[in-house]
Amino acid sequence: MEFKQSLSQRIIIAFGLMSALVAGAFAGGIVLTVHLVEERLISTELGGDLQRLLAADTLEDWSHTPEPNQLFYFSGGEGEYRLPHDLKHLSTGFHEVFRGPLSYHAMVKFVDGRRYVLLQDQSDFEDRERLLFAVVFVGFVLSLGVAALLGWLLARRVMAPVIRLSRQVRHRDQLLGLAPPLGPDYAGDEVGQLAVAFDAALGRLRHALTRERLFTSDVSHELRTPLMVLAGSCELLLEYPMLDEASRSQVLHIRHVSEEMRELVQTFLMLARAQSNEGVSTKTSLVRVADDVAALWRVPVERKGLQLVYERIDVDDTHYSSTFLHAVMGNLLRNALHHTEQGMIRLQVRTHSFVVEDVGANVAESQRDLLLSQTSALPMERMGLGLSLVQRICADQGWRITLTPLAPAGCRFQVDLEPLH
Repeated sequence: MEFKQSLSQRIIIAFGLMSALVAGAFAGGIVLTVHLVEERLISTELGGDLQRLLAADTLEDWSHTPEPNQLFYFSGGEGEYRLPHDLKHLSTGFHEVFRGPLSYHAMVKFVDGRRYVLLQDQSDFEDRERLLFAVVFVGFVLSLGVAALLGWLLARRVMAPVIRLSRQVRHRDQLLGLAPPLGPDYAGDEVGQLAVAFDAALGRLRHALTRERLFTSDVSHELRTPLMVLAGSCELLLEYPMLDEASRSQVLHIRHVSEEMRELVQTFLMLARAQSNEGVSTKTSLVRVADDVAALWRVPVERKGLQLVYERIDVDDTHYSSTFLHAVMGNLLRNALHHTEQGMIRLQVRTHSFVVEDVGANVAESQRDLLLSQTSALPMERMGLGLSLVQRICADQGWRITLTPLAPAGCRFQVDLEPLH
């Protein structure tokens, strides 16, 4: 069962319901007990009055009258003592009788074949009952109010360490190695055990992040040397005079791929340094990066028979991380080249943003919504290491990437950049 109320609200509601149940049972018990006791006393009193009336005189010479709030009837009586028709069915004992708007308590006895009935107006009894009900109801309402207040105070006191713990856990500094543990700040109760569990989970998370950064950094460092050797070998081969055109084309392709891999390794290295608060790459203008990326990708785009349209619109001189910007722009162009078989690819640079458009395959609307939510991975048919890296860099740098479908086919990736100060 799912509750929409907060834990504090549930504590208050539970406390109020428990108090309502206890107070309601107590109030009902009081009312029922008082009612039964009072009826028992009235029946005893009324029975004694009837017995005194019967013992006072004979029926032939009746001289005693009942109390002012009482009526006396008997079978065979004359005048005001004549037994009314509506009382002839009453059996021996105590009864409650309603005669029109009035109600009475009645005591009935059979003596020598005669039915004797003594009625007593119960207006005073009803007034006392109404007063009792009013007092009990007011007490019940007040108990609910007091219960709600006590529940609120109790919830605040009980939830205070939980709220403090949740604020500490949400704090991003808890992922840092120097962040103090949470457990020593709490008692050895359930909240303290939860804090200890958070300490253990955060410790494992710190260890995993540190291991990932070290692995990325080490791998990036180790791959740079063979890539440099590969790039140098390509340069030497290109200077070889006996190299035919087909071989030269293959060497150029190898040099281009090795350059892409070198940029990718450099990007991973800079991401690892950024996450460990080490120095990041140098900053450069968006136009300079776009010029370099456009020049780098123009050859493979045209080799595939496509057209690369490069546009610059109102671009200022704001500087950004050179390595990260190269990686994002280059991977988006690689993605467009991979999914476009004919037509053109557009790279458009504006102030604080750039756009990469292609006329390749569209992305399903359900998967596009996942991307636009910025909480999940990019769509699967467009997913790969390149786009995964793009999303990771944008999240790390505070950039925003959006995807818009083009008609009749194609996609438009826009990256909005925040200036680095």
